[in-house]
Amino acid sequence: MEPINEVQSVMTPLDRKNVDTDQIISKEFLKRIERTGFGKYLFYHWRINADGTENKDFVLNDERFKGSKILVAQENFGCGSSREHAPWAILDYGFEVVIAPSFADIFHNNCFKNGLLPIRLKVDEIEELLTKGKSKPYALEINLEQQTVTGEDGKAYTFDIDPYYKQMLLNGWDEIALTFQYEEQISEYEKKHA
Repeated sequence: MEPINEVQSVMTPLDRKNVDTDQIISKEFLKRIERTGFGKYLFYHWRINADGTENKDFVLNDERFKGSKILVAQENFGCGSSREHAPWAILDYGFEVVIAPSFADIFHNNCFKNGLLPIRLKVDEIEELLTKGKSKPYALEINLEQQTVTGEDGKAYTFDIDPYYKQMLLNGWDEIALTFQYEEQISEYEKKHA
């Protein structure tokens, strides 16, 4: 995984509640065995019309948000099944951060394990960001080390994160890479108990 600390980008305002993993990446696209290539299917049934054309009314098809690295949504983001493909699709599309008032537990944990930063802010703070982001492109700066989200107008928000997950993201470690940080201690233990 790539380390993550500072992310600066226009935010993409996805003003929807209870976005489930089947909406994030629909079941018919889960046949791949790689972790890559899922981005083109992100929110597919919202992005693409039945005739194969782009839904011009969906936020990800709005040119103003192309290249955005920060997705802002409503509560209970990532509910539904436990598919790890959901954070894979979000990352593969280009997002590095998802901000919402709440996340489904399994999705939340899957984000950290795959290098996607999920940030919880208060409902009123999310409403404020969505209002700003829908009226015109609104840039945010995320600083994981300082645990802050700062808007282009200087408005700052703070967030909490488990120190374990914070270290993993800052260093770009997955659980296997984290285990290797203790390789010397593991070798010593194995020698003593051989």
